[in-house]
Amino acid sequence: MTDRTSAPHAQAAVAPQDSHYVDPDALPWVATRFPGVEWKLLMEDPASGMFTALMRWAPGAELPFHEHTEIEQTYVLSGRLVDDDGECGPGQFVWRAKGSRHTARAPEGATMLAFFLKPNTFLDAGG
Repeated sequence: MTDRTSAPHAQAAVAPQDSHYVDPDALPWVATRFPGVEWKLLMEDPASGMFTALMRWAPGAELPFHEHTEIEQTYVLSGRLVDDDGECGPGQFVWRAKGSRHTARAPEGATMLAFFLKPNTFLDAGG
């Protein structure tokens, strides 16, 4: 597995089989293509599509209608993550099955740790 973080320089001296220590506080927040949604990529395997990210959503931010191509797992650190099935608040965990579809919102904003086996497929007009 070829993996990386959003701070590639941090891995320059680390062999692939070694532990990869990441200091999230040292990583910058990076804007995604979705307004108000930023992330810090903690681990990514480009070959498989698997990644782990610390995500920060501004109040009112929304992830448009999408399908989970594999299991997605989210642990909410602060704020609320809301969809038509329910909501997940601080210290709560939600996982979604492969093939599930929804629009996700953070009415007051949220920070969460998210684990994806493969990236989502977005079904909105923007693709």
